[in-house]
Amino acid sequence: MAYQRLRLDVTGRIARLTLTTPRIDVAALGELTSACEAIAANDGVSVVLLQAEGADFCLGWADDAVEARLQPGAPVEAFAGLAALPMPVIASLQGNTLSAGLELALCSDIRIAADDARFSLPEVSQGLLPLSGGSQRLTRIAGRSAAASMLLLGEEMDAAAALRCGLVSRVAAAKDLTSEADALASRVAERGPVALRYAKEAVRQGVEMSLDQGLRLELDLSIVLQTTADRAEGVKAFLEKRKPEFEGR
Repeated sequence: MAYQRLRLDVTGRIARLTLTTPRIDVAALGELTSACEAIAANDGVSVVLLQAEGADFCLGWADDAVEARLQPGAPVEAFAGLAALPMPVIASLQGNTLSAGLELALCSDIRIAADDARFSLPEVSQGLLPLSGGSQRLTRIAGRSAAASMLLLGEEMDAAAALRCGLVSRVAAAKDLTSEADALASRVAERGPVALRYAKEAVRQGVEMSLDQGLRLELDLSIVLQTTADRAEGVKAFLEKRKPEFEGR
């Protein structure tokens, strides 16, 4: 599929999903869904790097997307495709990341921000609510106090504050953001693809479970992992003191 609002490039085990439009419109939503379907179907992809062109990651929703999201029967979640990807997703965030941009970033597993990054959910000041999980994921990730300040008071959060509350995992100098995000993706891509997917599944499901249920899930996934070729290769590589050559099976 030819994309107009984004680029999808797969190099080795890394899929780079790059937004090329400053706002998320209806066309961008469709392309994101299509791109995520293509990534999910590619067993050769171990990690996804979500990024954007320009000075800002994303300036929010376009008017047509707001109208579409408020229609009866609209999908519960606009970014379900990205949220459901089985492999880890790293978001590289610079400049303004607001509204739809923040909601999109919250669907990722690891977020790295430039030191000039700013985050906000201005919907309430506009008489709206977040349109795709902002009130729910932000609270789960950054905590109730941070979410309340951003949602109810419309406060903007800088990169340092985002790091303190766990909204982002790390902060890089703006000039180094691209190289550090690439290095992080490469580091993840070196790991066993099956183990990566199982680890993400354990975290994603476990956070909604009781501790006992989560421990059972972890053990069940560990037992299944022992039957894979990648696990056998990992053991063999360790014994032979070499770098493993995982195949994702």
